[in-house]
Amino acid sequence: MAVITYLEAIRSAMAEEMERDENVFVLGEDVGKGGVLNATKGLRDKFGEERVMDTPLAESAIAGVAIGAAMYGMKPIAEMQFADFIFPATNQIISEAARIRYRSNNDWNCPVVIRAPYGATGGGALYHSQCPESVFFGTPGLKIVAPSNPYDAKGLMKAAIRDADPVLYFEHKKCYLGVTGEVPEGEVLVEIGKADVKRQGDDITVISYGITVQYALQAAEELAKEEGISVHILDLRTIQPLDKDAILEAAAKTSKVLIIHEDNKTGGVGAEVSAIIAEEMLFDLDAPIMRLCAPDVPAVGMNPPMEKFFLLNSDKIKDAMRQLALF
Repeated sequence: MAVITYLEAIRSAMAEEMERDENVFVLGEDVGKGGVLNATKGLRDKFGEERVMDTPLAESAIAGVAIGAAMYGMKPIAEMQFADFIFPATNQIISEAARIRYRSNNDWNCPVVIRAPYGATGGGALYHSQCPESVFFGTPGLKIVAPSNPYDAKGLMKAAIRDADPVLYFEHKKCYLGVTGEVPEGEVLVEIGKADVKRQGDDITVISYGITVQYALQAAEELAKEEGISVHILDLRTIQPLDKDAILEAAAKTSKVLIIHEDNKTGGVGAEVSAIIAEEMLFDLDAPIMRLCAPDVPAVGMNPPMEKFFLLNSDKIKDAMRQLALF
């Protein structure tokens, strides 16, 4: 068991899968040098240029090449340098990758992983801070994961590479070096589509994914010490398909639910989670379902005051938790 960063977990998962299966290869902008965020650092030295391929600055081509290779039996890992740049590839991902199995009557499949570093880290502003998961959320045939810690990051990456269908793998940039954790050496697999309870509690339930899980854990710890409020935290880990059973079980645990994510509130993942709870157990709730998300504005601002206003943190989450607990 070793304590590693979220970034190291992703890198080690890719390396292990490339060693295990010669059909796995990496492509993207500057991945041979490690990429802007160092996620592929050292892979070209180990596996060579044919398996760690630099591409032009053309996201539609990166996705298109990866999809074509996947259809012919390869296992591509395509990197979008930043999730903000993924939009030119939406046609390939939504209209092609997600629909290949259906349109071919199950004759073809598309085992591609598309990695996308998302979320704000500080000063990134318009084109380096976006959370675009809601653009793809709700697309049948597409799986979407967003881990919050190194163990899940490694296990979900390995599971995504081995999956027979396309997986969007969202990595919050604040997690890369800011989140560490124990990860066993060797094989670590986390099943796609399974949520995980990160903290047991009795007063309120928090449902989240990505970096906001870490904020929620910190807020819950402080709230327990300061006011004795016990918070139950469910990490979705996979946001498509959602783990409906785990969501309902977590909601039933306390009958008070707070849903948190950094993406905009309207039309986000939290809206669907809220709908599931409302449809299945509305009359078992002791308070209205709460959502704490980014405001519905076009983008996070570059200047610090506007960025602080936009982004979530443990203090904002603690205030929302307290409000729900006292309802």
